Amino acid sequence: MDAAPLAVELKGIWKRFPGVVANAGTELTVKRGSIHAVLGENGAGKSTLMNVLAGVYRPEEGEVRLFGERVVFANPADALAAGVGMVHQEFRLVPTFTVAENVVLGAADRVLNMGAVERRVAELAGQFSLDVDPQRHIWQLSMGERQRVEILKALWRDAEILILDEPTAVLTPNEADELGLVIRRMANDGRSVIFISHKLHEVKQYCDEATVLRGGKTVAASMPVADLTPQQLAELMVGEATEAALRPEPRQAGEQLLSVQNLCALNNRSLEALSNISLSVHAGEIVGIAGVAGNGQRELSDVIAGLRESTSGTVTLFGEDITTATPRQRFRAGLSYIPEDRVGVGLAPQLSVTDNAILRSYREHTRGPLIAVDRAKAFCADVVDSFKVRTGSLDQRIAGLSGGNLQRLLVGRELTAEPSVIVASQPTRGLDVQGVKAIQELLIDARNEGLGVLMISEDLDELLAISDRIIVMHEGQIAAEYEGADADRSAIGLAMAGESP
Repeated sequence: MDAAPLAVELKGIWKRFPGVVANAGTELTVKRGSIHAVLGENGAGKSTLMNVLAGVYRPEEGEVRLFGERVVFANPADALAAGVGMVHQEFRLVPTFTVAENVVLGAADRVLNMGAVERRVAELAGQFSLDVDPQRHIWQLSMGERQRVEILKALWRDAEILILDEPTAVLTPNEADELGLVIRRMANDGRSVIFISHKLHEVKQYCDEATVLRGGKTVAASMPVADLTPQQLAELMVGEATEAALRPEPRQAGEQLLSVQNLCALNNRSLEALSNISLSVHAGEIVGIAGVAGNGQRELSDVIAGLRESTSGTVTLFGEDITTATPRQRFRAGLSYIPEDRVGVGLAPQLSVTDNAILRSYREHTRGPLIAVDRAKAFCADVVDSFKVRTGSLDQRIAGLSGGNLQRLLVGRELTAEPSVIVASQPTRGLDVQGVKAIQELLIDARNEGLGVLMISEDLDELLAISDRIIVMHEGQIAAEYEGADADRSAIGLAMAGESP
């Protein structure tokens, strides 16, 4: 395979977003007829790089070459016309359309005979063992069958390069094995497959070469997968441990405040997201939840906060069962929640700074049936001052605040309620260095004051820096647990990928 010509060359790719450098001179080369894994932690720049290749983003610097020729894509249609197809994690199918109709959706430049389309789709399905009936409707198909339709969409458009973003995330083990056979047939047919995954056993099983990204940079390029162990791959993904400057002083945890026992729940696709999760949070400790996105973390935080029903199991606070309690009842009982989606769930962007500050406690700021404006503004001013929220008028809509100030307002509102337990989901996502440090210090201060903190984060450095204990989730289950001060980075990386240390 060493002599195989290159299908893809990404050279010195730079892509920036406000406050974030997603790709910093990233390099990637993929051989024709190979399956190439692109690995890295969340935020390493994998998806951005693939979106550059797929024409979703245009790089600010660097160049894209396909089969030796430099190309510039204005949009995904240009990339598809050049032979690059991408299957995203979230399928882009119309449930009420048939398989064949979805395959040709968007091909407005062609005069289509649906009978001929169905025959061609059936031929492609047979050629690559993508067992699916062209005449069935999407809503009738399993998740594995829907993924086959996404692959057929790319094959029907003659894609020579196929990007699969976390392709086994919604598949059963048997379906994942079948997918491995399908992409091997595609590689044998001369096509190139780029396989983005955190599941190292699948990388070892399916892929020929691997490139590892970290912090938007390529740290290891086109390595033969057969020569590497899962341990080595995990070490390359997570890198060396950084200095834990914020590491809280060790202290003895107090009484148990929050307990989750044998918790099960479904995700938005009605698939099992949590399977018999049991954990506890004590007074005066930060319990970190580590894991690759999509392994049940969001569902766990939603169930604890009362935003999602569980199918079985219990949630208790101070020994009292709150499994069926409303979010407001949990809040009044001492449970505060910093959601992952601060604008969509935590705050109301069209309301004022004051309105958002009292959103969880507005009944305490009323005079008769109306809001006592002076009382509400005084409360808001205290939150703004105490948590250093930079804002103009308290009457302005929060849509004008920066991400860091939105998060300070949200955290301040939740902490001002004097909770006993804080559930913080991705509390520093999207913030700059100063914003991250400020939020982490607030959570450490809460811990030092005897509160229990359950922090869910995809940033392993953050968890290693401030957690007293780290629990690793994989495929909706607890894969491992470590004492924060003694946690081994490589072992956590392996557990996140579903491997044993």
